Amino acid sequence: QVQLVESGGGLVQPGGSLRLSCAASGIIFSIYAMGWYRQTPGKQRALVATITSGGSTNYADSVKGRFTITRDNSKKTVYLQMNSLKPEDTAVYYCNANQHGMHFWGKGTLVTVSS
Repeated sequence: QVQLVESGGGLVQPGGSLRLSCAASGIIFSIYAMGWYRQTPGKQRALVATITSGGSTNYADSVKGRFTITRDNSKKTVYLQMNSLKPEDTAVYYCNANQHGMHFWGKGTLVTVSS
């Protein structure tokens, strides 16, 4: 059974930082592309960042230079370091595992950026 469990969300002030983690089980983690997506009420889930099995990364324009995605294959965990957070970063953040179009999703973790 595949499980992706996100953690690290919470309330942070504008300009602050958070690090999200996603621990995977039930998959051969090292061969999966991993990603973070986010969703706000009434909007579609949107890509934030992805990292391939080889370590290549891709970011949404809105987070470039502020967010960093990394992975630790030995821990089967993917991270999202979020710096210089803005109120518009407020969303539920979801972890995604993808291999050849087969997608798995976590249940999400809420990030709220507010003073």
